[in-house]
Amino acid sequence: MGEADAEPDAVNLAALVERARNLGPGRVLLGICGAPGAGKSTLAGRLVTALGDEAVYVGMDGFHLAQVELERLGRTARKGAPDTFDAAGYVNLLHRLRTEPTVTVYAPEFRREIEEPIAGAVPVKPEHRIVVTEGNYLLLGTSPWHEVRTHLTETWFLSPAESVRRERLTARHRAFGRTLEEARERTLGSDEHNAVLINATRPAADLLLTAVLD
Repeated sequence: MGEADAEPDAVNLAALVERARNLGPGRVLLGICGAPGAGKSTLAGRLVTALGDEAVYVGMDGFHLAQVELERLGRTARKGAPDTFDAAGYVNLLHRLRTEPTVTVYAPEFRREIEEPIAGAVPVKPEHRIVVTEGNYLLLGTSPWHEVRTHLTETWFLSPAESVRRERLTARHRAFGRTLEEARERTLGSDEHNAVLINATRPAADLLLTAVLD
C-alpha cells in the first residue's frame, strides 16, 4: 500500500466502485477510515450496494467491548477510544478473511439502538470477493492496531470539513436519544479527542476523500 500525501478531494461514487472492483484478483479487504461523523458507514453501505453480491460490509464497531466490560474497566466515559475495542479480535478477523476466502467466516455487528455488539451477525461467504470494512482506527500506529493495515488491500480516508463532521455527529447522538446539550458535550468531548488522534493518521491512507458525489 502507498501513502497519500495529496489534499483530499470529492470523488464520484462510480469511480470508487470501479477502483474497488479493480483491486483484485482474489479476496479484497477495503478499509474506510475517518473520524467520528466523517461518513464512513454511509460510504461503506453505498459501496456494498453498488458492488452487489460480490461485496459485504464488516464494521470495526462490532468489536466494541460490551457495556458491562467497559464498566468493569472504568472506561464507560471514554467509549469509542482505542482501548474500548477488542483490537486483537478485529485483527484476527481480518487475518481470517484474507487467508480463508473459501469458507464462511462470521463477523460481529454493532447495534446502535442498543449500543452493544452482536456476535456472529454477519456471514462473510466465499462469493464475497470484496470485504468493505470501516472504522476509526484502521491506520493507528500503536499495538495491536498497527497490524490492521497489513491485512487491508487498500485504505481510504474520509476527511470532510470539520464543521460538517461535528454537525453530523451531533445529529447522530440526538437521533439515538441524547438531548442537544448531551449530544454537543459528547461531540466536543470524548469524540473530539478521538478525532484528533484519528485525523493524525490520515497521511497513511491510500486515498483521501472530502466527499462522495452521486
